[in-house]
Amino acid sequence: MKHNPAFLRLVEQARQRIFECCVEEVTASLDRGEPFHFLDIREDHEFAVDHARGARHLGKGILERDIETVVPDKEAAIVLYCGGGFRSALAADALQKMGYTNVRSMKGGIRAWREAGYPME
Repeated sequence: MKHNPAFLRLVEQARQRIFECCVEEVTASLDRGEPFHFLDIREDHEFAVDHARGARHLGKGILERDIETVVPDKEAAIVLYCGGGFRSALAADALQKMGYTNVRSMKGGIRAWREAGYPME
């Protein structure tokens, strides 16, 4: 998918303020049983097709509205992912602005997860 220049600039600005992790780090955390909220922020129809095993859906369109209900502890570990890591970078930036202190965006999103052959649901 070809993204518009202004969108890409916005994502790059957000990446300067957030933490990112790779799919290998996420699966290692899952394998170790580390507690964290694994959130798929893609659209409803994207999540319905498939998603990373163990991920919970909270679409970007309602993330900021509902996050405090889903994850009331602002120090809780959160990993966000989307299709390719762009929307999740923007979402991580927004959550940090809301006071969440331990949020990361998964680089490469679900595409990287699929390419690595990790479990899907």
